[in-house]
Amino acid sequence: MWSKFRVLLGVGVTVGTGLGIVHMKREVAYAQAVPSYQSPTWVRPTDCPYTTWDENWDRRGALKKPPKSGGDGKDHVDPGKSSKACRHLILIRHGQYNLMGKEDKERMLTPLGREQAKGVGERLKQLNMPYSALINSTMTRARETSNIISEVLGNKVPRKEQRMLEEGSPAMPEPRSSNYQKSEHTVFRDGARIEAAFRELFYRPEPSMKEDSYEIVVCHANVIRYFVCRALQFPPEAWLRFSLKHCSITWFTIHGNGNISVRSVGDSGFLPPTRLTTS
Repeated sequence: MWSKFRVLLGVGVTVGTGLGIVHMKREVAYAQAVPSYQSPTWVRPTDCPYTTWDENWDRRGALKKPPKSGGDGKDHVDPGKSSKACRHLILIRHGQYNLMGKEDKERMLTPLGREQAKGVGERLKQLNMPYSALINSTMTRARETSNIISEVLGNKVPRKEQRMLEEGSPAMPEPRSSNYQKSEHTVFRDGARIEAAFRELFYRPEPSMKEDSYEIVVCHANVIRYFVCRALQFPPEAWLRFSLKHCSITWFTIHGNGNISVRSVGDSGFLPPTRLTTS
């Protein structure tokens, strides 16, 4: 009888200890913000690590006071001090343009590109949002696209131009592509400018903001793709892994607590198939 009791007691202690270890490992995993399970066999953690969201990515969040002891040492935004409104950034790639132009002024929209610009303008008009700004890159093709959109919207939306939005090489792509060869100097120069454009445009609503805002930004495929990666805190070198149609819509929603959602990437379903182009 006593021997059976000792066996049962030993099993109970072993099981209890095992459960305690599992629970402890799970708590450690939660604290480190990594999954408590093994990474998929097709992904090596060193190549594709699990990461946590930077709540204060724009350095504008109203932060909670850190605890006197413990904590994870990271900034945490106080949702009670955040706006309930959202900022909507509606990014549009310019229309098809003359690829044979040697200088920017010669790289004007083609007749098809003008039709594409009119089409996206009509789409924005149908959405009927209270647009507060129409911002465009200073390059000819973006300016012309913005002009057509403005006309369709009745020239009622305040206009701005932003040189930092010009096309460029935001980051050295990974994996490398034989179709995209840029020098390290070019990436070093353009990357800083495009990152500055991101920081100029992307930020959470001010706490005093009461209603949603809607801004239209007309720029370029490389810039928009980088912004998608950057806003979602994905590796920026992934920007070349997807493409965007001319005059497609990529829609960002920035919440008061700093969370960002992408409502659409490269939406061009409002254009007929005969007007869909990428180059």
